[in-house]
Amino acid sequence: MRSGEKERLGVIRMITSAIKQREVDERIALDDTQVLSVLEKMIKQRKEALVQFQAGNRQDLVDKEAAEITLLQGYLPTQLSDTEIDALISDAVAATGAASVKDIGKVMAIIKGKAQGRADLGAVGAKVKAKLGG
Repeated sequence: MRSGEKERLGVIRMITSAIKQREVDERIALDDTQVLSVLEKMIKQRKEALVQFQAGNRQDLVDKEAAEITLLQGYLPTQLSDTEIDALISDAVAATGAASVKDIGKVMAIIKGKAQGRADLGAVGAKVKAKLGG
């Protein structure tokens, strides 16, 4: 607040509001994993809005959403590299004995716990599907 970063302050307030809202709705105290899922959901919402604003030719709103995405990503843990993701996938496939696309759920269950907040699980799912021949 004192540094005058109004955008960052607004994002921090949105984050705390979203966390408190989920805690009140579910009557629980969120742990770190659940807070990460709240942040990921907020980023996903902004990415979807960004696409809509681009389609509507609203550059001012595109810039605002892009700035919020950047600020929100600053509160996520360090993202995994492609080689780390590939290693996680290989380990999970070996651990589950997955042989076909039918086993994606088993593999993703293992990966989700290790990559939550550190990788885009949609992209990871696509890689798993490609590896299993889907």
